[in-house]
Amino acid sequence: MSPATSLVALHVAVALFGFAGLFGKWLALSATAIVFGRCVVAAGVLALLAGLRPRERTGPTWSLAGNGVILAVHWVTFFAAIQVSTVTLGLLGFASFPVFVLALEWLLAQRRWHVADAAIAMLAVVGLGLLVPDLDFASNAWRGLALGMLSGLTFALLAVRNRALAKTVSASVLALWQNVFAALCLLPILAWQRGAGAPITASDIGLLLLLGILCTALAHTLFIASLRHLSAHTASVVAALEPVYGIGLAALLLHEIPDLRACAGAVLLLVAAIMASWRSVAPPAG
Repeated sequence: MSPATSLVALHVAVALFGFAGLFGKWLALSATAIVFGRCVVAAGVLALLAGLRPRERTGPTWSLAGNGVILAVHWVTFFAAIQVSTVTLGLLGFASFPVFVLALEWLLAQRRWHVADAAIAMLAVVGLGLLVPDLDFASNAWRGLALGMLSGLTFALLAVRNRALAKTVSASVLALWQNVFAALCLLPILAWQRGAGAPITASDIGLLLLLGILCTALAHTLFIASLRHLSAHTASVVAALEPVYGIGLAALLLHEIPDLRACAGAVLLLVAAIMASWRSVAPPAG
């Protein structure tokens, strides 16, 4: 794969990640049921791929199990955010994850906190504040943004943990076991909820297959493959464009058009996310 092809693959992967948000509107199932279906399908596909690469076979560990729980919380809050509000708010709340990565690295003493980090955090706060029209904290907009940010926080925690695990475990194996354990930990919750929240139709099954195969297994594979020929800086900047792709697809397919205030907040938040991504992948100064 050439560098140019790798860049195209990276953009396709990120677009597919953003596209996943639309399934929260297309599927009438609960967020827990959507994530369970996504994890089962993705784990099945990734298991088949792992069978074709015997050298990458690695058994489960407690660390991977913990990551599975975090992944389940991340995806459930992500789809819940979209279901209670809009694709735009869910994606932009999640887009705060690079700022959370900086904060977690500081808390874990992996880097020092700098003035630039504080400026990025303030930029993100202002951007997030512009996304909601009023101060009614009980509104669906605030609930959606809060759930989106929780999704971003858990993804940041997952990213920090995976960065350490990636030294000894391949990315595809990480993805496989995380999906397996995420599905397992959601099973008792589905039993407690007594079902998927709505009757499962043939259309739902088709959408879950698309979500698990295209937006999870394929997107993950393309993302990993592209990293072999691209720098971490390039990958971080392109990954920060996920909300842009998702919001564009939502406008095209769901007719969700953000207003000017939301667009202004999105611009500030995306600038903060890109800057935080660059600082996170760069070697910490001092």
